[in-house]
Amino acid sequence: MNSSLKDRLTEALDDEYKALAAYRKVIEKFGPIRPFVNIVEAEARHAAALLSLFERYGIPVPEDRWPERVTAPDTVEEACRSAVEAEIYNMAMYDRLLAATPEPDVRRVLENPRSASRDRHLPAFKRCFQRNR
Repeated sequence: MNSSLKDRLTEALDDEYKALAAYRKVIEKFGPIRPFVNIVEAEARHAAALLSLFERYGIPVPEDRWPERVTAPDTVEEACRSAVEAEIYNMAMYDRLLAATPEPDVRRVLENPRSASRDRHLPAFKRCFQRNR
């Protein structure tokens, strides 16, 4: 994969924007339910870390268009199932981006959300799905 740093960072930030918008919509619809209320804060930290790389490398920050493009699912069970799928996609995306990233500072920033998805977010959303079936 031969992609530019701008392309890699934009893809990662877009995915964080999407997760933030989706999890915020769930919270708006169902209230401050776990794990969404906790994980939305983590997604915001991941986006902020990526934004610092845009600034460091002088890359223009793309607009966040996700808030108008996502809606909350009809049930908490569906929200949790959808979040499981999103976290699995997120891990695969970060694995692919890391494979194409030689810059050590960028690698560190990309490794954090990948680890969070694998070690905390995915297990939490799987528990949420099981609890709400």
